[in-house]
Amino acid sequence: MQDWATRITRRRTAWFVALVPLLLAVAVLGLLGEGEREQSALDNLPEGLDSTLGTELREQLPESDTSAAIILVTADEGRLDPAVLEGLEVKAEFTVSEDGTAAIAVQPVQTAEGNDSSDAVEELRDTLDESLPDGVTGQVTGPAAIQADLSAVFQGADVRLLLSTVVIVALLLVITYRSPILWVVPLVVVAVADRLAAVLSTQAMAVLGVAWDQSTVGILSVLVFGAGTDYSLLLISRYRDELRATSDPHAAMAKAVRRTAEAVLASAVTVVLAVLTLLLSLTPTTRGLGLACAIGVTVAAFFALVVLPATLVLFGRWVFWPRVPHEGDTALVDGTGFWHRVGAQVSRRPTAFITGSLLLLAVLAIGTLSIDTGLDREDQFLDEPEAITAAERAAESFPAGLTDPARVVTTADADTVLEQVEATEGVGSARITGEGNGITQLDVVLEGESGSPEARDTVLQLREELADLEETHVLGAEAEAIDEEEGAQRDRMLILPLLLALVLGALLLLLRAVVAPVLLVVTVLATYVASLGASWWLFTRVLGFEALDNSTPLFAFLFLVALGVDYNIFLVTRAREEARTHGSREGMLRALTATGGVITSAGILLAAVFAVLGVLPLVVLAQIGTVICIGVLLDTLLVRTVLVPALAVRLGDRFWWPRRVSPRG
Repeated sequence: MQDWATRITRRRTAWFVALVPLLLAVAVLGLLGEGEREQSALDNLPEGLDSTLGTELREQLPESDTSAAIILVTADEGRLDPAVLEGLEVKAEFTVSEDGTAAIAVQPVQTAEGNDSSDAVEELRDTLDESLPDGVTGQVTGPAAIQADLSAVFQGADVRLLLSTVVIVALLLVITYRSPILWVVPLVVVAVADRLAAVLSTQAMAVLGVAWDQSTVGILSVLVFGAGTDYSLLLISRYRDELRATSDPHAAMAKAVRRTAEAVLASAVTVVLAVLTLLLSLTPTTRGLGLACAIGVTVAAFFALVVLPATLVLFGRWVFWPRVPHEGDTALVDGTGFWHRVGAQVSRRPTAFITGSLLLLAVLAIGTLSIDTGLDREDQFLDEPEAITAAERAAESFPAGLTDPARVVTTADADTVLEQVEATEGVGSARITGEGNGITQLDVVLEGESGSPEARDTVLQLREELADLEETHVLGAEAEAIDEEEGAQRDRMLILPLLLALVLGALLLLLRAVVAPVLLVVTVLATYVASLGASWWLFTRVLGFEALDNSTPLFAFLFLVALGVDYNIFLVTRAREEARTHGSREGMLRALTATGGVITSAGILLAAVFAVLGVLPLVVLAQIGTVICIGVLLDTLLVRTVLVPALAVRLGDRFWWPRRVSPRG
């Protein structure tokens, strides 16, 4: 009876296996499209914390569908003419600064679906531009404007990100294969998988009521392209090698699929389990990202193991033109190329390579000792939008905290709450700004500047003073920042150890050994710490960042560990296969010779794909992309191709303990 690999690659069925999934995917894309949902103010807030509870309570106010925009009018030179304010088409009560150079007004704006105030803010900005004379500048800031500018970041971002990813992948595939034809096949297959993954994941999240935002599909696309192309590189490398041993491309592909399937499936299952740990996060959109990525990796693995082999085999050998492999050519594992020479050097002095690699990783990791987390709102954009520049200008003429006040939402007696708030140290002023349904909202102007330790201390003091009052919560930008940091720390403490345990368990089951899995997990962890330390130096000394976003360490750890396991699995499964014939030491060196090139190509491609996140002007995505890029390069150029082989050579058969790996016969 034929096995599944033979059935999907034989002459009579390959075209069916290749075309039907592709046509079904196109049909799904055309009929369904990506899922849609209304955004919520709770999407990015950690569940159960004070600002989240306050936001839930605030949504019960009669005017909860409005947000505050702050209009700032400034004179380019000298003092502001009061007549300018009277001639404005905007009907608002302005307050002029003591220095006379600026005026501000609070303007409630109606939010559209999903709490999006973009249209209202844009209309307000257009009105200011049309009604202000030369020499006077009008800007809009405040919570509504910040949300609108954040939404504007993602206008057309998915297209830019997808196009950038496709170009990077295509370029690197051309360089890898040095063929004008071959690169098209995996690129098309992975591109279809990417679009199908986006549709299936968003539709699933919409049905299940799981939150996601604009960045979810972007990160998903990067992951599907990265993982899908890695799997494709491994399969095609093995297929090319098998073509040198047989005259029948179908038989060669069937064997390549059988030999590749274990590594790809083990890798995909490990990555899926890893990203599913995000379902334990307190933040709704983080849970959504975990579910979306799990679906995406599953789709990528299916297309790489089923659709790609059937599609490639239809073209025969000529798809590799001009470097067509022929039966009888020297197999890659028996070659004497660059990676064979690297293996020879490692085998001569394994201890020196182990020591040197660990010292380099330790030096890079020093930067982690000084890492700070928690970005201020004005530091979250690579390109500073109007809402941020206007807030900075307003701070020059008005008391700190006026443009983005804290809020207290309560069901207790309003006068009592107001009295306690005004008596709290660090509070400049407070006033009632909304009432209804037994709920009162107060706007509280803090004396400390936005993002300063003084402002955060005041929020904490407010919470302490109001702790005994029923259903009373402090929210706003400063309060949310405190809670996001607390939620991120809780997620890291729970998810990171669980993720390491899952990866270790997957390697224990795959290799049925103890020493090798433990060493591999330790090397992955060392790579993460080194990449985080190196990235911190880059962020602070070159790019001018003052802190990491709260989510950067978790997401970087997740993707680095999950995807780093890919290269572990690619290398050690081949090493185990070769060790059965050639012994542990020689088997690892032959595995390095056979997989060094493909692991390096896959790593460089994956690093470049994650670096593409930098096309989006959000600091958090740029940081995540940078850490993963550096980590993947360290993993593929140093850890997986030098350190792990050196450890295996140094330990010999003990590397596979307690399993015995010895030559057959």
